[in-house]
Amino acid sequence: MATQLVHPPIPASQVAQPLPPITKMIRAISASHYPKSKSSRFGERSSGYRPIGVAEHSSGLLGSKELEKAPTQIKTDLFQALQGINRGIFGVPFAKKSEIEGLVKLLESNNPTPQPTLFLDKVAGGWRLVYSTITILGSRRTKLGLRDFITLGDFFQTIDVAEGKTVNVIMFNVRGLNLFNGQLKIEASFQIASQSRVDIKYNSSTITPNQLMNVFQKNYDLLLSIFNPEGWLEITYVDDTLRIGRDDKGNIFILERCEENQTDNLT
Repeated sequence: MATQLVHPPIPASQVAQPLPPITKMIRAISASHYPKSKSSRFGERSSGYRPIGVAEHSSGLLGSKELEKAPTQIKTDLFQALQGINRGIFGVPFAKKSEIEGLVKLLESNNPTPQPTLFLDKVAGGWRLVYSTITILGSRRTKLGLRDFITLGDFFQTIDVAEGKTVNVIMFNVRGLNLFNGQLKIEASFQIASQSRVDIKYNSSTITPNQLMNVFQKNYDLLLSIFNPEGWLEITYVDDTLRIGRDDKGNIFILERCEENQTDNLT
C-alpha cells in the first residue's frame, strides 16, 4: 500500500516535532513505491508495481527512468497473468479475466503508437496469439473434437502491409491411429478506416492436410464461424513486441511478435 502523506491532527497537548529533511521523505516514499526489482522475460519489474497517479506524476517525486519503466512492468505482470490459461480459448475464471482486462487497459493508456494505421510498419510481419476473449465451450468444443482427440496448437498471424492482406493460421494436432499435424489457414484483406481502426474482409480458407479436412468436414462452418476475422479491428496498443486489438464483437486479442515463417515446414 502506498505511503500515507496525510496524518491525523496532532493533539494540542503534544509538542510538534520538527519535520525530517525533504530528501529523507523522498527516499522513504520512493522505497515504498518501488521495492527491489526481480528479473523477468521483459527485464526488471518492480514486485510492488501499481499505476502512477496524476498527483505523483506532477509532484516530481518520480524520475523519468521510473516513468519509462511503467509499461514494461505492466507487460511483465500481464504475461504472468496469462500463464497456464491456454490463451483463454477454453474459458477463464472471472477474477483472472478481470485481472487481465485491467492490465490491458493500463497498457492501452500507455500506448506508444496512438495512431497505428499511420505507422503500419509497427503492425507488419509475424505475430503469435497469447490471449483472446473468444472461447470454445460446451457443445461447440465437443463437436469440434477438442475435448478428446484434437489438440489446439498455436495461432499465428502474418500481416502484409504492402498488399493489405492478413493470413491467420490455427494449428491442430490430431490423435488417432496415427498422430499428425494440420492447420486452418484463413486469408483476409484489410482497409484503413481511421487512425487506429481497420476494416477486415474474409477472402478464403483452407485446411491441410486432407486428413484434417476429413475430421472437420461435418463441422467446418462452425469452425470457420469461430475464427473468421471479418468485421473491424481497433488497434489499441502496439510496440516492437506486443500488439492489442479489440474487434466489433467485443473481443480482445493480445499478440506477441514472432518470426513470419513459423508454419512453413508443416507436414
